[in-house]
Amino acid sequence: MASSSQQRVIHQDYIARIRYSNALPPPPNPPKLLDIPNTGLASGQYTTPGFASRLARDQPLNIEADAELGMPLDLVGMPGIFDGDESSIQAPLQAPPVHPHDRALLRPLSTLGKPKFSDSGVSFLRRTEYISSYTSKSRFESTTSRSLVDTTGNRKKRAPENLDKESPEYIKNQVERSFSVAAQSLKSGQFTKHPTKKNLKLVDAFPLLPDLTAFPDAGGYVSIKFLANPLPPSNVYDLRLENSILKPMEPDEQLEQIKAEARELHQRDPERYPAPDESMEYEFYLTETLGEAMKFKRKFDTLDSDNDDEDLYTQKDGQGQGCFRFKRIRAYESASTTGNTADKYDEEVCIAVHDGKDGVHQKAAYYYPVLQKIQIRPQRTKNINIKRNRFQGTQDEVSRAQTDFVDVRVEAPDAKMQAERDMYAIYPYGKDDDEEDDEGEARKDGEDEGSQNDE
Repeated sequence: MASSSQQRVIHQDYIARIRYSNALPPPPNPPKLLDIPNTGLASGQYTTPGFASRLARDQPLNIEADAELGMPLDLVGMPGIFDGDESSIQAPLQAPPVHPHDRALLRPLSTLGKPKFSDSGVSFLRRTEYISSYTSKSRFESTTSRSLVDTTGNRKKRAPENLDKESPEYIKNQVERSFSVAAQSLKSGQFTKHPTKKNLKLVDAFPLLPDLTAFPDAGGYVSIKFLANPLPPSNVYDLRLENSILKPMEPDEQLEQIKAEARELHQRDPERYPAPDESMEYEFYLTETLGEAMKFKRKFDTLDSDNDDEDLYTQKDGQGQGCFRFKRIRAYESASTTGNTADKYDEEVCIAVHDGKDGVHQKAAYYYPVLQKIQIRPQRTKNINIKRNRFQGTQDEVSRAQTDFVDVRVEAPDAKMQAERDMYAIYPYGKDDDEEDDEGEARKDGEDEGSQNDE
């Protein structure tokens, strides 16, 4: 048995309270002598208030703040701070009562100013009324019944109709009404006013119409912005940039397969799997001379009667046909991409104004949808090395895979591409999958009927 006199051992941590001195630092602005120009007392500069203000502005303050900005924090002396009790440095849960002298400082801003006396609750006070010889027109002095006078000569109000503003009929009526109102405003011109500048008068007006004959096969255009100057800096704008070529690089099959798998995982679980890198790589090409760029531009000018002339081509390809030769400048990659087909009319469109004298367009302002806005930057050396390792070839093999020159020949679109372009005149946002399936079934039924008739 253990002895009753045996003492129990108690372990106790040693707590040392360290006190630091909290001496105030010396003032940061020591006295110094100022070099004041001696202009004499007769000038009166020493007695003006602006003289001292000018001296204060001319002398900069030499303030050197320490790491604690002149207010060192010393936790020594606060009760319970080293024992885990932080109540001494925290705000109290219940705010202390405000002194009566300080209540005026806590008034809200809406109560500041002249006091407003309220007559609520006082039954014998009335608003002041002034007596004058003016008689209000709304004063009723007739002996006829007021209800009979009010209804005389007035049409019976119609009961409010319950219109469904989301119905196709209501939307169609409103659209047609907007066109009629716009036509009347354009015809007269006197009802069209500037929203802010009232002194401006309408000189000429153009209807805003879509150019249904200028849709590309993608259904819209792409706005591309260079984040860096693609050419050496110069004082003259290089017109070759308006007729350059930005060619997307052919994607690697292995990399595209990895991106497809990552895209599928991201759609399945976005929180766990990040979205893959959807940046694209481009090659930028320019003509070597300005004259070649201007001839290349003439090939796309529908108003130029000689745009089909073969003499406009400046080079010959391997088959002996005329072409334009573009030289590779450097590789680019997309930095950011915004926009899609669903909102190509919502954020930004391009507008071209035609006066109707070209014989092709009527007088109107035509708008063109912008599918995407892309910002591109020069491809970095790191990304080029990654691509080289992905290619798994030597530097010579990578350089052979790179296209140094591109020969371009301008030709009219074929029937398939023309059909894809004409589709957007009927379906501005493109066909849905259901519509394509319906057309495919209708086409198949027509072919089956034709084969039966042939039999």
